[in-house]
Amino acid sequence: MPTDSEVLAAINAAFGGVLKPDHFTNYTHCEECADHDETLRTHDRDTLLVSHVGNPGWDPLCFTSPHGKAYYMPTLAKFALDPPSSQHGWYGDQLLVHLYADGAQNAFIQDCNAEQRRAVAALLAHLVETRASDFAALTREDELLRAYEFWSNAA
Repeated sequence: MPTDSEVLAAINAAFGGVLKPDHFTNYTHCEECADHDETLRTHDRDTLLVSHVGNPGWDPLCFTSPHGKAYYMPTLAKFALDPPSSQHGWYGDQLLVHLYADGAQNAFIQDCNAEQRRAVAALLAHLVETRASDFAALTREDELLRAYEFWSNAA
């Protein structure tokens, strides 16, 4: 079984070359999209905090393009492997929302290349092996397993 560090290294290798987009959302759509875009534009992989993306009711990644998610994937994977925050809980649950949404038709899956899909599948497999009890406590274990299936089959 790979370690957290090895899984993060694979994610970094697959997504580290993704350039930061000029915009992350349809920022002219509304104030909320503009606010989320500004949050993501003013941070990079090193300065984004779980507090910026860890609130399910105000998560800028819900409005972000697949390219924007790909840019931040190394940081998001790290958040998912970190222990829960007292203020925001465990980020793995929130990341699952983005990796599971729309099932096999997930726009992020469709946008990723084969290496990136394999790296996300490896991250999900690692979460199954090492953090399944966290998902079970949230009654989301079945979604984790299905997300793994979607990403694995796409790889």
